[in-house]
Amino acid sequence: MASTTPAPYVVEDCGPNLQLFSDGTVIRFEDYNILPPPVLPPALATVQWKDVVYDAGRGLKLRVYRPPAATVAGEKLPVLVYFHGGGYVLGSYEKDNFHACCLRLAHTNPAVVHSADYRLAPEHRLPAAHDDAATAMSWVRDQAVASGDAADPWLAESADFGRVFVSGDSAGAGIVHHVALRLGSGQIAVDPARVAGCALLFPYFGGEERTRSEAEYPPGPFLTLPFSDQGWRLALPRGATRDHPLANPFGPESPAMDAVALPPLLVVVAQLDLLRDRDVDYAARLRAMGKQVEMVEFEGQHHGFFAVEPLGDAGSELVRVVRRFVYGNGGDAAAAAAAASK
Repeated sequence: MASTTPAPYVVEDCGPNLQLFSDGTVIRFEDYNILPPPVLPPALATVQWKDVVYDAGRGLKLRVYRPPAATVAGEKLPVLVYFHGGGYVLGSYEKDNFHACCLRLAHTNPAVVHSADYRLAPEHRLPAAHDDAATAMSWVRDQAVASGDAADPWLAESADFGRVFVSGDSAGAGIVHHVALRLGSGQIAVDPARVAGCALLFPYFGGEERTRSEAEYPPGPFLTLPFSDQGWRLALPRGATRDHPLANPFGPESPAMDAVALPPLLVVVAQLDLLRDRDVDYAARLRAMGKQVEMVEFEGQHHGFFAVEPLGDAGSELVRVVRRFVYGNGGDAAAAAAAASK
């Protein structure tokens, strides 16, 4: 007898990126990257990097970057943990553009950068990415106390775990928000390491009610409103709306943050970003609660400009903004002066 079970059909088509089928099958296209690959200047070749496993059970890795300044005997540098963007459904620290971003952050700050991968949706829906970020932060904590064979030699020589910063772009910035919440509410413990600040670069937040920028701004070159909505459908728990706490920090069921002890925050906003108003509102609301929040808006820029052109003028200025934030929140004056002279 012929089977009456219908053949699986596409329920979400993400163009050149991936397809989700009715039976839950996901097909990913390996050649989806449409960003122009950056041409790296010789100076960035001086940054050393290597991949290490931070979660053996899930096969998750992070890439450690050590700038030339870290090879100076006795000098230890801030640690910058970085989470890449991609709407929770795309991306990897291995992609050329994210790699270039982290090379720049390591070289120019200078800092020891940890660029962490995390599980992607829809195969692993939220909060999987946030849980992976918590595991990455636990790995940092473990390295702060590790000795002997358990200690990574680069970090033992070069990393100042008293000056840890957490950063990310787009969805990676959303991850940073949830890392900050978990730190402030005691769900993540990093002692004796210390998180001195969090930098959120054009965060990917959502909500059911459209903001003015979502309703009126033309689509950006790498983020449109339909693509943003589709990303949330793929990333959030099944049946959830964009007001879910994992998407909307101020949704009807989102936890209050008034009493949460957040670290100092830097929020970078792109003026022409469809999500611009959400990001501005995020910074303003946290300031109103008495949180330490610095907001920097980049005129004429679209969502994700740093990853799109990590070596462009705006990317260069963003790196300088992050450097000022890092060395203004626990960095030493001598290193800040040396970085400023570059």
